[in-house]
Amino acid sequence: MPELPEPPGAARPGDAGPARPFDVSPAAIGVTLAIVAGTALLGLAAGYAWSLAAPRALLVIVSHGAAGLVQSETSAFIAADGAFCLIALAGGAVSGALGYVLAVRRYGPLPMAGVLAGAAAAGFLARWAGEQPGSGMFHHLLATLPVGAHLHDSLTLGAGGAIAFWPLAAGLVAGGLEAFATRDQRAPAARPGHPARRPGSRGKRRRFPAASPASIEAYPAAGPPRRWRRRACLPAP
Repeated sequence: MPELPEPPGAARPGDAGPARPFDVSPAAIGVTLAIVAGTALLGLAAGYAWSLAAPRALLVIVSHGAAGLVQSETSAFIAADGAFCLIALAGGAVSGALGYVLAVRRYGPLPMAGVLAGAAAAGFLARWAGEQPGSGMFHHLLATLPVGAHLHDSLTLGAGGAIAFWPLAAGLVAGGLEAFATRDQRAPAARPGHPARRPGSRGKRRRFPAASPASIEAYPAAGPPRRWRRRACLPAP
C-alpha cells in the first residue's frame, strides 16, 4: 500500500532536538581551563586522602636491602586498590556535577571536554600524590634496618586501570545531568494537523458510533466513503 507523503517539517520517531552550538568564546575557553585546573587540584587532594586511608602490608627485613611479607596472604594490597577506586568514583562524581552546574549547562560541549580531560589528569595525579608520601622513608629504612626488623610497605596502586574510574564517573554524572535537562528538547514534536498525544492516552481504543441498518444496505451500491478510498487505494466509481 503506497504511503502518503509527510508534510514538510514533520517530526519522525527518534528525531533529536536541535544540537547545542559549539561555543568557543573567550569565556567558554577560560571556564574550560579553570575546570581542568580545578579538577587536577582535586586529584592531588584525593591522592593525599588515599595515602591516609589505604592500609599497608607489614614487611620483615630478610637481608640487607631486601624485605618479605610477614603474612603472605595479606589483603592490604586489595584493600588499597579498593580504597583508590572508591575515592576515584567519589571524586569523579563531584567533579562531573560541579563541572556541569558551573560550565557545561551554560557553555555546552567545550567545558564538557574540559571535565573529561581534567578527570583523566586527576586520576593520574591522585595515583602520583598517593604513592609519593613515605616512599623516600621506606627506602631509607629498607637500607638501614637490621635483619628481622619490621616495617610497613610503601603504597602502590596495583590495578592501574582503576585510574579510569575518575573520568568514567565524571562523564556519567555530567552526561546524565545534561540528558535529564534536555529531555524535553529531544522529545518528538507532533505533526501539523495531528494533536499531540496526551499523557496516559497510550493503549486506549477509540470508540466509533454503531452503523445504522440503512448505511449498511447502501454500502455495496455507493461504495466505501471517500476517505476510505484514499487509505485503501480504491478507484473512485
